[in-house]
Amino acid sequence: MAANDLNTTMRDRVLDGLGLEQRRLRVDGVVTSVLEGGQGPPLVLLHGAIQAGGLIWWRAVPRLAEHHRLIIPDAPGLGESEPAAGPLEPATVVRWLSELLELTCDEEPALVAHSAPGGLATRFAVEHDSRLRRLVLVDAAGLGPFRPPPGLLFALLGSTARPSPRSFERLMGHVVHDLDVVRRDEGDRWEALADYAVSRAAVPSVKQAMRQLPRSGTRRIPEAALHDLAVPTALVWGRHDRLVPLAIAEAAQARLGWPLHVIEGAGHLPHVEQPDGFVDAVTAAIGRQ
Repeated sequence: MAANDLNTTMRDRVLDGLGLEQRRLRVDGVVTSVLEGGQGPPLVLLHGAIQAGGLIWWRAVPRLAEHHRLIIPDAPGLGESEPAAGPLEPATVVRWLSELLELTCDEEPALVAHSAPGGLATRFAVEHDSRLRRLVLVDAAGLGPFRPPPGLLFALLGSTARPSPRSFERLMGHVVHDLDVVRRDEGDRWEALADYAVSRAAVPSVKQAMRQLPRSGTRRIPEAALHDLAVPTALVWGRHDRLVPLAIAEAAQARLGWPLHVIEGAGHLPHVEQPDGFVDAVTAAIGRQ
């Protein structure tokens, strides 16, 4: 089986039964893969710096799609999106996100953004406060210092430099609070996601995006910009996050007054680990209307 056919098969196994349709849009010059489904006010889900792209939201999709039209892009160079022409600097990602919203949303959406791209989404919201209805930051970078523990940093670098099922599992063991529970609950779908992520990680342009996106997204956002943010903003965080610890969210809540929803039994991927708790938190943050 050709590599592209194998990727499609693994991707389809993750998406099976979710009711999402895929289309390809040229966004700021980048051919971008976008998954869409559901009905209601628009809700954009911006994934973290993971090779699999927007697939990582799969466990939250069924309930979120009951009340929202979901727009789930693959960031440039990840998932099925083609790479950007130049480095993924903050300005590049902000420009790409701006055009994505123009092409996919007929009203101001709520934006849910995870991990390093959460920091870039925050920069977008600072510059374009009238373009969003709500902003929800999920275990997001940029709000404080980024100092992952040495073992986790080594696992991050290894999963990019030497992608394999073993290096992917090692990384997930660091960022997921209880990986055995996710494996047990998702079974074949989890295996398909892992296989797809490892396959994509071997592509040179994906490797490049995996290096550039975290570097851009983890840069600390100036405090004055955070205080000037006019978009109603909430934080959703896994209690056991080792990559971007809960203490960063608690400090941001204290400084900025943003509501904080803590997901018990979750690490850096609460939408994967505790999808019901995650959806409840997002719904509380943005409402249904």
